[in-house]
Amino acid sequence: MVKTRFAPSPTGSLHIGGLRTALYSYALAKSQKGKFVLRIEDTDKKREVPGAVDTIKKNLKIFGLDWDEFYIQSERVNSGIYQQAAEKLVADGHAFYCQCEAKNAKKEGFSKILRDPCRDKNLISGAVKLKVPDNETVSFIDYVLNKKIVWNSSEVADTTLLKSDGFPTYHLAVVVDDSDMGITHVFRGHDWLPSTPIHILVYKYLGLKMPEIGHLTDILDPTGKGKLSKRKGSVSVEGFLSEGFLKEAILNFIMLLGWAPKDNQEIFTLTEFVEKFGRVGLQKSNPIFNRDKLLWLNSHYIQSISKEDLAKRIYDFYDHRYGLGLIKQIVPLISTRIRLLSEFDKMAKFFIEAPKVAKTDFPTNDYLKHLSCAYDTLLKVEKWELDNINSSLMDMVAKQGFKVGKFFMDLRIAITGSKVTPPINESIVILGKSETLSRIKKLLN
Repeated sequence: MVKTRFAPSPTGSLHIGGLRTALYSYALAKSQKGKFVLRIEDTDKKREVPGAVDTIKKNLKIFGLDWDEFYIQSERVNSGIYQQAAEKLVADGHAFYCQCEAKNAKKEGFSKILRDPCRDKNLISGAVKLKVPDNETVSFIDYVLNKKIVWNSSEVADTTLLKSDGFPTYHLAVVVDDSDMGITHVFRGHDWLPSTPIHILVYKYLGLKMPEIGHLTDILDPTGKGKLSKRKGSVSVEGFLSEGFLKEAILNFIMLLGWAPKDNQEIFTLTEFVEKFGRVGLQKSNPIFNRDKLLWLNSHYIQSISKEDLAKRIYDFYDHRYGLGLIKQIVPLISTRIRLLSEFDKMAKFFIEAPKVAKTDFPTNDYLKHLSCAYDTLLKVEKWELDNINSSLMDMVAKQGFKVGKFFMDLRIAITGSKVTPPINESIVILGKSETLSRIKKLLN
């Protein structure tokens, strides 16, 4: 049975690349009727962010990536499985105790010394480090790249496996956990590739079967120069959701950042993606984060979901600031005009709050005449319905000899404060007769 896992560290927001790893892992397992595991790797307690575990779980649920099994790594420490593995490696001569003071790599830089000075001291306590042999070939077939990757062990450093406080480092825990949980396939970021020879040796020395491991391509920023980074905009799942992107659009976009279907299909539900996902479609070149493509997808989904669903999402997006009933009236007018939920405010705020309009906002010198005739005409409309408003205004425009475009632009600006809005007569219907006349009269005064 295929069994995959997503194993994030609770050190901050879920990166968009992390969501891709989770999605591909989920899809591979489910496409083979297998199981998907969520494992929180939290043994580095100094870097843990409070609440991050709940945030990770919440985000995966939002995108429908439900897990079959759930583990928290730190809760497994007391079972002794990491300690036992470390002690076995020491007993078999494949690891050693080290009492050197731990260094802060961020402050002091990474050490260039590959062979630890404690490896031949025969110490009986301290941190446990892997005793990497010299001049051995270490290799594996990368599941994504589908090619053999080779290292000379002389270029691999003696690496800490178990800290002196009894907590495992990633390099020991990932091997022990993946084996103990029966993980058969692993997707992880390309930046973990340099660690792979360490893991291969640990698997070998512990006599454990190594899963298929594939390193996903790096997601490049929109310029194609360098990895996607915070310096150039949102990179977290929460960031994109807060911008107003729909979960369906984000997920669909991520599907195609490193995988391509045979038939060039672009629109996928999660179910459709799982059915088509496979190793063959995994790409070997780094994808560019094309924001325009994401916006296009978001527009597609905004127009595809029901008007009632869209209204509810806008209602929730703005934390119920605007009434749901009003939003439902507005949505049919704007669904083809917005690309993000966050654009609702700009497009429809005039429904809630009268705009500030100055005479310099009007493009014509006839705006007072236009508005005066509009006021007199609308005042006489008894049944406030679209057909009545349309016919009354158009009859008046024809009788006065106004140019249609210029008249309605002046009316639009008077009512909305903007040249770009939903259809003005439909908007007037929603605003109501009293509010519409009030806004026009204010400008005439």
